[in-house]
Amino acid sequence: MKIRLLLTLLFFALNIPMIAQEPEKSSQIRPNIIFILTDDQRFDAIGIAGNPYVRTLEMDNLARSGTFFKTAMVTTPICAATILTGLYERAHNFNFQTGNIRSEYMKSSYPVLLKQQGYHTGFFGKYGVKYDDLDQQFDTYESYDRNNRYRDKRGYFYKKIGNDTVHLTRYTGQKALDYIDKNGSGDKPFCLSISFSAPHAHDGAEEQYFWQQTTNKLLRNTSIPGPALEEDMYFESQPKIVREGFNRLRWTWRYDTPEKYQHSLKGYYRMISGIDLEIKRIREKLEEQGIADNTVIILMGDNGYFLGERQFAGKWLMYDNSIRVPLIIYDPRVKPQAPVDQMVLNVDVPSTIADLAGVKIPKSWQGKSLMPLVSNSSNSIKRDTVLIEHLWDFSRIPPSEGLRTEKWKYFRYVNDKTIEELYDLNADPQEINNLIGKKKYATVAHNLRSKLEELIKNKGNAYRNPPKDLNIDFQKNESDEIKAVFGWKLSEKLKSQSAYQILVASNAKTIEGNNGDLWDTERVVSTASTAIEYKGKRLKPGKTYYWKVRVWDEENRLVDYTQPQVFSPLMD
Repeated sequence: MKIRLLLTLLFFALNIPMIAQEPEKSSQIRPNIIFILTDDQRFDAIGIAGNPYVRTLEMDNLARSGTFFKTAMVTTPICAATILTGLYERAHNFNFQTGNIRSEYMKSSYPVLLKQQGYHTGFFGKYGVKYDDLDQQFDTYESYDRNNRYRDKRGYFYKKIGNDTVHLTRYTGQKALDYIDKNGSGDKPFCLSISFSAPHAHDGAEEQYFWQQTTNKLLRNTSIPGPALEEDMYFESQPKIVREGFNRLRWTWRYDTPEKYQHSLKGYYRMISGIDLEIKRIREKLEEQGIADNTVIILMGDNGYFLGERQFAGKWLMYDNSIRVPLIIYDPRVKPQAPVDQMVLNVDVPSTIADLAGVKIPKSWQGKSLMPLVSNSSNSIKRDTVLIEHLWDFSRIPPSEGLRTEKWKYFRYVNDKTIEELYDLNADPQEINNLIGKKKYATVAHNLRSKLEELIKNKGNAYRNPPKDLNIDFQKNESDEIKAVFGWKLSEKLKSQSAYQILVASNAKTIEGNNGDLWDTERVVSTASTAIEYKGKRLKPGKTYYWKVRVWDEENRLVDYTQPQVFSPLMD
């Protein structure tokens, strides 16, 4: 740079015309981007949020010198598909019991777009989504997670650096350092995505949490107070489908005795501190390479987490424990940066990364860039309501859907929409006093239900369209009973059907709540969509009944229920 400046001054002194210089390539001024995702780190499991038990010096430094989002949330409290695709779960329709995520969504994922626009892309850690073509997304990658073959510490200690077996967190950190060493001084900007498995419990092991020796002394002489809402009344107030689900089961693995609770909480916090040490090493490596001033770091948790509250563990539910996460964007080119109270989402992350890279944000993406908030060019992203949902229809995790505003939280359970909860978050931030059914809040509940239906419609897509051309015939069997026979056709987007569920109800209110008091087939594995014989309670001639159906596609993706259909058996 000094030589170039001296030559320029010499040319001017000698009055020699300069040859026009080729402008710097845009790739030379675009920032490097490092996106760090942690597994199960909830919103207050970070020092800057006021937590006195977790040591996160480097995360706190990033938050103080960058933009710390105080009200960051995930739209679905599990799964990384939203971050990769920029879509709500209702749109990408992926969960851990479906086939691969749709390739059309992955072809416009943020790594692909950046790679196409000249970025070198890398990934290390827990990919979290079923997809076969990582080479189309990343120039360099290694996908791995906890090793579930082992029901002990080897689940986290099976990877090696040289001849040494190390904790998965240390291994992931080293992969990041090696990547920066190789690509930090290249002629391309890079986008490195790092997905730590920690602090996720190793579910198959009795001890659950395993950490590195480097954090072993933390909290050794500390007794952590018990969780909020740990009394029986808060658990017993939950609907039966939740009390009997995985949130309760995993509580028995981790928190149901004082000894388990202390071990699990300390292990959880020590594992987060281990990640913090790797972030420190990464930042030191950026300084060493001379690229720290042009490298943006984004840190986020993939979902919230219950730490014994309500006698629960895990995530999945719509309470803030489960959906709120830490989010920090540190852009060294922007000064000053400040904390933000806006409701921001995981679905915003890909749009933010694309914006940073100067890449056009696809119209199909459902999030917003957060860079106007980071750069202080705006104090609002104009979002007053957030859709939250967990639609994976799994027997031990009841699916739910709802919405959140700054003041209100409303949600319901998909398989029984009569189970609803409504909270005034300003007056009741712990979500204790359910206001559903109280006359004073009837209008609020009605308006939020209507808004939820609007969001559901807006965030879905044609792949979720229910079956069409529903039909029903009536026949008499040998006992002179009237039998109904159901049929339907698949929507145009579905290739085939792998299962179905039919509900038949005695009244409109029951069927609207997704309940079949006369017949609920539950999930029937079948490709049949015609001549499905009714096998519920006896139907009476001339009486009005209601039915609806939903199906699973060829990759076990569940679509929406049809609108209720009215029918009446023929009179004798």
